Amino acid sequence: MLNLEELLREKLSIADIDYKPLSTSERQILILYGSQTGCAQDVAERISRQAKRRRFKTRIYSMDAYDRDNLINETLVIFVCSTTGQGDEPDNMKKFWKYLLRKNLPKDILNQMKFSVFGLGDSSYFKYNWPAKKLYKRLLTLGAQSILRRGNGDDQHYLGIDGGLDPWLEELWKVLMHMYPLPSAPSFRIEFIDRKLDQYDENLKRHDIYSNLTKNERVTSQDHFQDVRHMEFNINDSDFKYEPGDVCVIRPKNLSEEVDEFIKMMDWEEIADNAFVLVPNDDEDRKAPAHWDSILTLRKLFENYLDIFSTPRRSFFEFLSFFTTDENQTEKLREFCSAEGQDDLYAYNQRVRRTIVEVLQDFPSAKIQLEYILDMFPELQPRQFSISSSSKVHPGQIHLTVAIVQYKTRLQKPRRGVCTKWMSRLKPGECEIPVIITRGTMRLPSSISTPVIFIGPGTGVSVMRAFLEDRIYEGATENYLFFGCRNRDKDFYYKEQWNRYVNEGKLKLFVAFSRDQDNVRYVQHVLKENANLVYDILYNRGGRSDKMPDDVMEAFKSILISEGEMTNEQADRYMFMIERTKRYQQEVW
Repeated sequence: MLNLEELLREKLSIADIDYKPLSTSERQILILYGSQTGCAQDVAERISRQAKRRRFKTRIYSMDAYDRDNLINETLVIFVCSTTGQGDEPDNMKKFWKYLLRKNLPKDILNQMKFSVFGLGDSSYFKYNWPAKKLYKRLLTLGAQSILRRGNGDDQHYLGIDGGLDPWLEELWKVLMHMYPLPSAPSFRIEFIDRKLDQYDENLKRHDIYSNLTKNERVTSQDHFQDVRHMEFNINDSDFKYEPGDVCVIRPKNLSEEVDEFIKMMDWEEIADNAFVLVPNDDEDRKAPAHWDSILTLRKLFENYLDIFSTPRRSFFEFLSFFTTDENQTEKLREFCSAEGQDDLYAYNQRVRRTIVEVLQDFPSAKIQLEYILDMFPELQPRQFSISSSSKVHPGQIHLTVAIVQYKTRLQKPRRGVCTKWMSRLKPGECEIPVIITRGTMRLPSSISTPVIFIGPGTGVSVMRAFLEDRIYEGATENYLFFGCRNRDKDFYYKEQWNRYVNEGKLKLFVAFSRDQDNVRYVQHVLKENANLVYDILYNRGGRSDKMPDDVMEAFKSILISEGEMTNEQADRYMFMIERTKRYQQEVW
């Protein structure tokens, strides 16, 4: 059995090791990523690991975390960016992208840079991989030299992102190993310290806001298949404020009892509560995330920061193969990592949404070295929730409408969402939760006299509740809500509040209950049934399943055609115009 270092070397191609190696200081690569849910970050980290195996000194940052003033000095940069919303760049790329768009930048400012770009997206959307396309083009206009075609990862590929990533990576390393002819050490080493954790402030106030949970109430009937919660948080901060449409970001935790079971399975019980610090390995730029505590234990690390219940990415299997002592298990893991084994990996892993813990249970000979846990296990990703309240109506409070994710696959054990599983167990009055407020994508018109059509199927109505509360508080009465759910008596969220607004003459409510009659009836059907009204508001007065955004857009276009006697081309142009001028806005999760 080869050791880890030999296994890492073995994965290099013959072409890679035929060249005379250069010193690490001469072979540097910068990897910048824009990631909304962690997928692009995982790809960037995979590239980083592969670069280290080829003896590149690597640095990796989100684009907004990188010091942009140093960009003119970079000679080799790999960009990885995902797509969010309707072709938008991820949140942690926005400032970087705005910087690149500055008109005063010289056209040759990046002529020293060689680069490549890999984009992650979904080809079922019109603006497929839009940020990657724009970034690639902008870098060229600033003088940077592309060393490889732009790569496209597509969720619609039967292998997912890997279907485009694997061949692109193969080409990338072939190019780079010719440019810089020639396993690396783990990113961090763990140094145990002879001190008790309770001697230190475990929860330094690094977050902007701390909140106290005051309500965690189910708002769907007990016999409904989905558990949806209305949650309320009090904020003890006199300067705290937010706007309708803003987003609440929450960092989830793993349940303590499940982490206990995991630690026992990994045979780490004796050291689980020993304090340690993380020390970067031969890379001054590599740091633990800023919100992590400086002194940790294994138990705390896996409860608060590392994800063990998500579906592992291919890079996890690649790493795991280095630590199995059973040859049959090692061979199976290597097969999963090969191009020929992708169908088997999909059937074993993605199709049934197998978790990291379950994979480790299936490969019990794996004895993971502690130094590699930060390279193997992904970080728990923050979750974003549209705020469903107005700060004017509920000062010092945040309301959220949260669907508890639970579903079944071919495996017997039900799958549960990491974040909502944790949130569903939170008890009012017993927990303090750090939250971060970020700006949303939608904003209300400045005048309360402007009529507004709100379309919020399912839990998508949460952000519409915030908008409606704010407008009605200011005295607006031209409010039109189109809401859709399955059943009037099971998942009609905020029914009493909507009916009160209707009775007060402050809201016109249109509902679609898709399962209360023989024929399925959705929001777009109700829009078409009220074509005259919608056209009048849209044209004269100027004001989600995975296909819901497109279906709603088509419903509006059909109204323009039927009521405004427009051609299909004219309706397309008109919808494009009102979307560009922010008169038509979508928030899609």
